[in-house]
Amino acid sequence: MDRTTERDSRFNDLEKMTVKEILQHINEEDRTVPLAVEKALPQIEALAKITAERMKAGGRLFYIGAGTSGRLGVVDASECPPTFGVPFDRVVGIIAGGDGAIRKAVEFAEDDDRQAWEDLLAYGINEKDVLVGIAASGTTPYVVGGLKMANKHHMVTGCIVCNSGSPVAAAAKYPVEVVTGPEFLTGSTRMKAGTAQKLVLNMLSTCVMIQLGRVKGNKMVDMQLSNDKLIDRGTKMVMRETGLDEHTAVGLLKEHGSVRKAVEAYKG
Repeated sequence: MDRTTERDSRFNDLEKMTVKEILQHINEEDRTVPLAVEKALPQIEALAKITAERMKAGGRLFYIGAGTSGRLGVVDASECPPTFGVPFDRVVGIIAGGDGAIRKAVEFAEDDDRQAWEDLLAYGINEKDVLVGIAASGTTPYVVGGLKMANKHHMVTGCIVCNSGSPVAAAAKYPVEVVTGPEFLTGSTRMKAGTAQKLVLNMLSTCVMIQLGRVKGNKMVDMQLSNDKLIDRGTKMVMRETGLDEHTAVGLLKEHGSVRKAVEAYKG
């Protein structure tokens, strides 16, 4: 396969550029990413629909990846409970090398094609669940191995990759291929490829949670009230929905623990 993410940058002599030139050229490259994502919208739609369907039936969403890709999956999974109020184990991000690899790279962790399945078994993954492999290159053995084993166990499998015709996409029933091309810094897929993966993850999890009824209007009515900013945001949402004053609204919010429950309690 032709790994366009590994091709030489369109730019050379980066060390001779001014700071302004470096930033301008990175920005030029970054502007191409949403256009690449747009081309993959039909694939993202298919994955989002089947994921929502499985999660409505009680399934969970798992992400697996290595390095930057693994970290992005962990980030998206970890943000679902506070944003949408889902239990912490409904969306799970697993990174090759374990949680320590979130902060520090674990050598050769991505090269073990059997470890992902072992990691997934620790969570009791089963045929109700959805597994999405994240790999910029589309060749990561850890991800390929996990997807292949999930297929053998009749699970829904998807992926987010940044090259076309990759082994990861071939192993996924619902592949998402966002071809981002060469990086500004040759091979540094934490840049455009990472941005593309983050955009797709945002779209996937947000779309699925809306389908699961975790959003009302355009508001995060089930968000966790884990800091003063979120309590203030929730209070304003309750005030708008009920017409209550701030003092009464914040009391109702704290009593019931979420905007949805506070509003439902008030309206009876």
